[in-house]
Amino acid sequence: MSWGGIFDADKKELRIKELEAVMSEPKFWSDQASANKTIRELKSLKSTLQSYRNLREIFTDLKELVEIVEPSDEHSILAIEKDMALFAKQFDQMEFSQMLGEPEDANNAIFSINAGAGGTESCDWASMLLRMYTRWSEDKGYKVKTIDFLPGEQAGLKNVTLIIEGEYAYGYLKAEEGVHRLVRISPFDSNKRRHTSFASVDVISDLGDDIKVDIQEKDLRIDVFRAGGHGGQGVNTTDSAVRITHIPTGLVVQCQNERSQLKNKATALKVLYARLHQQQSDKQAEQAQKDYASKGDIAFGSQIRSYVMHPYSMVKDHRTEYETSNVQAVMDGGLDGFIFAWLKFNAKKS
Repeated sequence: MSWGGIFDADKKELRIKELEAVMSEPKFWSDQASANKTIRELKSLKSTLQSYRNLREIFTDLKELVEIVEPSDEHSILAIEKDMALFAKQFDQMEFSQMLGEPEDANNAIFSINAGAGGTESCDWASMLLRMYTRWSEDKGYKVKTIDFLPGEQAGLKNVTLIIEGEYAYGYLKAEEGVHRLVRISPFDSNKRRHTSFASVDVISDLGDDIKVDIQEKDLRIDVFRAGGHGGQGVNTTDSAVRITHIPTGLVVQCQNERSQLKNKATALKVLYARLHQQQSDKQAEQAQKDYASKGDIAFGSQIRSYVMHPYSMVKDHRTEYETSNVQAVMDGGLDGFIFAWLKFNAKKS
């Protein structure tokens, strides 16, 4: 088993020493944003290295047990097999995390779902995706914060924007960007015909206070409007929702989560900064263009994944060919197999 090749433990130890040297410098705290970034990287590296050491210790113990156990000792063999299965699961999870090597992978995610072609059907599909990603996030121990929500006219939602807070939320969820296609018997069709619906997912990294984007006040148009609740929540009856338009680029963001207009404005600006930063970065802009070209319209032929509920059950990712027949498990948040397959697929392309 080639441990070093997978986890680069020596390289990580060297990087930890470099970061600790930087932190010992007198002017380390003079740039708060840079200091926080260094601390996050150091914390992540130490956590990964400790997990690596724990796994190596477990592997060594298991190897020694296998060498000394008697073939007739069925009880010990069953116990070792159980421990090996647990080790394999932990090893896979470790390998999973090592694919998240980009600087922004550890950040929170700004996550949007938009209903596409299909009217009410697609609005309902978008709400199903919202539930799926909420369940996945909760299973990961992440916090989901809704900052904007536009309900559908008859059912579901037209679009929703979330901030998903948790370590490596962006690194995992970037695998989900693209068009998602649903095939099912429509609950809105009295004739019980099969319908195809589409919704798109967009994901950007929440850079927090590290972000540095030069925005002129004259380039912003800020509108205040009355927000409405959703999902059984009380309606916000104050004019506290904020919509910000960046005139030079045409980017529009809005937030209606808070009752405070100031808090909504601050959150909307945070999302705007993140979107502008993504545009201004040459590397990100190039990738965004590739993603956009592959995503195309939110309609047939542009999907990254299909969820088929009729005439058979299957969820298939068209990029990686990974699939499962357990549609309900996926809709309940079982996305790790798809995300892991995409990370491996993407790593091979790099």
